[in-house]
Amino acid sequence: MAQTPRASTPPAATMAVDPYLWLEDVTGERALAWVRERNAVSRPVLEAHPDFQANRTRFKEILDSKESIPVARHQGGWLYNFWRDEQHPRGLWRRATLAEYRKPQPAWDVLLDLDALAKAENENWVWAHANCLGGKSTRCLIALSRGGADANVVREFDLATRTFVAGGFTLPEAKTEVDWLDENTVLVGTDFGPGSLTDSGYPRVIKRWKRGQPLASAVTVYEGQATDVAAFASVDHTPGFERVNVGRSTDFYNTEVALLQGDKVVAIDKPADAQLGFWRDQVLIDLRSDWAVGGATWPRGSLLVADAAAYLRGERKFTALFTPTATRSLASHSFTRSQVLLNVLDNVAGRAEAWRHDAAGRWVKKDIVAPYPGTLQISGLHDPQVADDPLGENFFATYTDFLTPDTLSLGSTANDTLDKLKARPAFFDATGMRTEQRFATSKDGTKVPYFVIWPKGAKADGSDPTMLYGYGGFEVPMNPFYSGAFGSGWYAKGGVFVLANIRGGGEFGPAWHQAAIKQNKQKSYDDFIAVAEDLIAAKITDARHLGIEGGSNGGLLVGAVMVQRPDLFNAVVCQVPLLDMRRFNQLLAGASWMAEYGNPDVPEEWAWISKYSPYQNLKPGVRYPKPFIVTSTRDDRVHPGHARKMAARMMEQGHPVLYHEYIEGGHSAAADNAQRADRQALEIAYLWQQLGR
Repeated sequence: MAQTPRASTPPAATMAVDPYLWLEDVTGERALAWVRERNAVSRPVLEAHPDFQANRTRFKEILDSKESIPVARHQGGWLYNFWRDEQHPRGLWRRATLAEYRKPQPAWDVLLDLDALAKAENENWVWAHANCLGGKSTRCLIALSRGGADANVVREFDLATRTFVAGGFTLPEAKTEVDWLDENTVLVGTDFGPGSLTDSGYPRVIKRWKRGQPLASAVTVYEGQATDVAAFASVDHTPGFERVNVGRSTDFYNTEVALLQGDKVVAIDKPADAQLGFWRDQVLIDLRSDWAVGGATWPRGSLLVADAAAYLRGERKFTALFTPTATRSLASHSFTRSQVLLNVLDNVAGRAEAWRHDAAGRWVKKDIVAPYPGTLQISGLHDPQVADDPLGENFFATYTDFLTPDTLSLGSTANDTLDKLKARPAFFDATGMRTEQRFATSKDGTKVPYFVIWPKGAKADGSDPTMLYGYGGFEVPMNPFYSGAFGSGWYAKGGVFVLANIRGGGEFGPAWHQAAIKQNKQKSYDDFIAVAEDLIAAKITDARHLGIEGGSNGGLLVGAVMVQRPDLFNAVVCQVPLLDMRRFNQLLAGASWMAEYGNPDVPEEWAWISKYSPYQNLKPGVRYPKPFIVTSTRDDRVHPGHARKMAARMMEQGHPVLYHEYIEGGHSAAADNAQRADRQALEIAYLWQQLGR
């Protein structure tokens, strides 16, 4: 590996002509022939690892386990679940009552067998989601994708007959936004033809479409601009508080919102980067920037609540349900019938709170008693369309950490009891393993937390095989998680796992994220490098035994630090990555991410992007670690051309590289559990080949 660290000012390399543009032709004959050739070279190398076959079998058993928790959503007295296992690789959409769900082996009411449907229609269907109108209606809109792509086909389904509705609402494959106005009317944004999509490939136009009406005759009710990320619409059917919300995402973090009242669009005033939502007679505003209003200044990361009618009249009188601290941030919120539930991160560990109005009309808080520290997620179950909903004050609570399998409990705002409903089995023996949280010091002095999961008997002798994982983008936090694959294929065999909480993520709220975007994106990479250096300084590992892994934006992360500091690593798992940052905004959904990275077509912004763009900064004569680059032909979010071109350029310059591309699977690079297990087994085999003692 290279013996010299990254230069302080790497060259802003710009190719006069990109010789690998042909690899951006996703399904072109020449490009796919190249893909198959690379797969044919890489697979035998990785499959040669002695544990590959056993790991792949074990990982699929874990993914197919009938003891996994059936994650469910409550609507109309039913708990709806989508389930995959060995007998149903594409999956079953099903439902059960709470009483049935409590049983170890519930008798599920199967609504749709996706394997049978795919066989009957000769389609590679992958489940996306279902949107049921609720109330007294039995109608749903089901979204299915071909091969796991983001683009979906939408079809109307009747729960009463368990069939698709003949002549019902049907939309061809597109990145579609659709919601019910009533049983005979939907609001839809889709590919209506030229000019109807944004530059990012998402809906620009929202139309009102009535049953039996040709889609071409649907009436436009709202329009965004071509430069927006997307236009959107949603309908709140809460009795007495019905609202139709429309709006546009002007970029990834900024929105304009309005109420649709008949054909009239009534704009709602709010900070551009704040998220605004209604709950019964209240409005909640989640701030991403400080807001000086009504004689007060509310810090970014706060959650404010106010009377909705008063707010729409122009009053700005708020109560803060959450204000951030240096270590606490708001992860999400949901509702019971009468309370607001908050998920809070406290030094990257989950806590939960419930807020309600007291008899005097004041907001009061109650801490929800739950396991700590780890990843805690609570979610209200109330269905406002069910009169006297028996689950109105209930919530689901899930808890896990690196060594504790997930548990699902039923909670209530009326007491402090969590009633365990389901628990995932232990897929590896965690006896003797331990977790610690450490802090590295980044280049600018910022303390960066990270978790270390130690296998049984491991000592800090400077040679532990160690895999460092990171993401660092889009305000997405990296929380503790339980992985049967990592546990059985990595920890149990002596591998150390490290999860880095670098800037750009959401571990400490908007400020943590905003510290590492656009011209400051390099801070994410500095943080990741600092964690790697700290691991070596603490003798947890050394460069020979240290590998890194990341996907999507995390693929960009590991690609960038591999190029900047090849001396620090001996393995790089680069999944569905962005790598050519000169062209990212021209490929698929890439234009929607310019709020995170900047616009490479603007010279001043390309000046900072060019310093870290991995594809442009590769150099011959440097000894890079041999990476394993993984992507999917059907990824219609991050273009597979990023991964393809990076591998081709490395090969051209004489660098060793392993490359594998799944022909289907979407942005997850796996369309079903078999593919997911195969990918995990390939990655673990690669890590052991590179990092084993």
